[in-house]
Amino acid sequence: MTATKKTTLGAVLGAGAIALFSTTFLTEAGEAMTVYSSPTCGCCAAWVRHVEDAGYDVTVDHLASADLYARKQEAGFSPQHASCHTGLIGGYAIEGHVPAAEIERLLAERPDAVGLSVPGMPADAPGMGSGNTPYDVLLVKADGSTEVFASYPR
Repeated sequence: MTATKKTTLGAVLGAGAIALFSTTFLTEAGEAMTVYSSPTCGCCAAWVRHVEDAGYDVTVDHLASADLYARKQEAGFSPQHASCHTGLIGGYAIEGHVPAAEIERLLAERPDAVGLSVPGMPADAPGMGSGNTPYDVLLVKADGSTEVFASYPR
């Protein structure tokens, strides 16, 4: 059985603020995003706040572990690309703690790819807190190959 909980930007801002916000910030940021995550993962919730703060309208579906793993596979990610949550936006999949700026770039450039991945859970990635861990954002292609899309810190 799958447990589902949905959180939206409207629930945080309220109806009046969302109308103004959506005509300015959301238009620039891109399309609505669905994020699949575990209901008990605090860093997933922190990453969702990161992309919401960047202007994305996010719906979160909390899934059991087996269902979450199946979503990752359906999206086109192999275990080496995996992290704790998977997002879908604009025909792309977003795996893990990808910075919102790279999602915006992906949607602007529209490369032929499955999407972006930050494998594992690097300490400095959005939603993780802080540390001193450099990491790469990978562009994952349909054949499973990757290339570095961005490196952090810049």
